[in-house]
Amino acid sequence: MIVTVTLNAALDITWEVAELRPGASHRVLAAHERAGGKGINVARVLAFLGHAPVATGLVGGPTGRAVREDLRAAGIRDSFVAVAGDSRRTVAVTSREDGDATVFNGLGPEVTATEWAAFVAHYTALVQGASVVVLSGSTPPGLPGDAYARLIRIAAAEGASTVLDTSGPGLLSALEAGPDVIKPNAAEIAEVTGCEDPAKAASELRALGARTVVASAGPDGLYAITPEGAWRAAPPETLFGNPTGAGDACVAAIASGLADRSAWPVILSEAVALSAAAVPCAVAGEIDSPVYSRFRREISVQMLETAQKS
Repeated sequence: MIVTVTLNAALDITWEVAELRPGASHRVLAAHERAGGKGINVARVLAFLGHAPVATGLVGGPTGRAVREDLRAAGIRDSFVAVAGDSRRTVAVTSREDGDATVFNGLGPEVTATEWAAFVAHYTALVQGASVVVLSGSTPPGLPGDAYARLIRIAAAEGASTVLDTSGPGLLSALEAGPDVIKPNAAEIAEVTGCEDPAKAASELRALGARTVVASAGPDGLYAITPEGAWRAAPPETLFGNPTGAGDACVAAIASGLADRSAWPVILSEAVALSAAAVPCAVAGEIDSPVYSRFRREISVQMLETAQKS
C-alpha cells in the first residue's frame, strides 16, 4: 500500500488562455476544476501506474467536500480527516502560446491543535502496513513547524519508506527525521542551500539527514544522490506544455519504484519519462500515455564520477 499525504488539499482551477499578458483582459479557452494538492496529484499518477493508493490529509468546508467528491469520482481511496475551516482553492493560468503557467495558491484553513492531534492519530493507524508514504506540498496555517518530521518518524517506525516533496523551512525542519527520499526542484534546492549546482546542493542535503536526494532540473532531467551512488537522468527532448504536474509525476515514479524495490537507475528513468509525459496535459495528475511509452525507451541515465557511497 502506498499512502499519499496532502496536508493542504485544494480545489485546483486551471484556465487556458491563448497568451498570458499581464495587465490585459483574457478570454478563457478552456476551464478545468478538480481535487488537487501535490499528494492528490501523486495519487492520480500512481493509479495510472496500476497502484491503488490511499490519499489522506486535511480537508474542510464546501471546498473540502468538492475535493472529496472529485476523489471518489476518480476512484481514489479517500481517507482524509475533516477540519472546520474551508479548504483552499488554487488557480493556474496556462498560456497555449508557450506553455508557461502562472499559479495562485491559497494559504489554506487554520488548523487547530485538536484537529492536528486527530489527524496524527488517524495517520498513525493508517500507515500500519504501508510500504511507502508520500508527504507532499505546503502545510496550512496552525500546524507545528515539525509537522512533516513527526509524520516521517511515525511512518518509519511502521517500516514504511518515506518520500518528502516540500520546500523552504518545512523541508529543512524535516531533514533531521531522516526521510528516505526528498525531491526538491532547482529553485527549491537553491533556496535552502544557497548553491546553484544541483549535484553539489543534493550532497549538502544528504549531509543534513536525507538518505536520497532527487533534484529536478526541469527540462535537463534529474540528479540523484543515493547511498548506492549518484546518477543523472535526462530526457531525449524538451516538450512544451503545462509543467505544473511534472514534479508530482516524478514523485509518483519514485514511490512506485520504492514499492517495487526497483534499482535507482530504473526509478530515475521512469521518473523522467513520467515527468515529461505530464507536460502535454492540461491539468496536473494526468499523463500522456503515448509520450510516456516513447520516452521510457529513450531516457539516458549516467552514473556520476563524483558519486560517493555511504
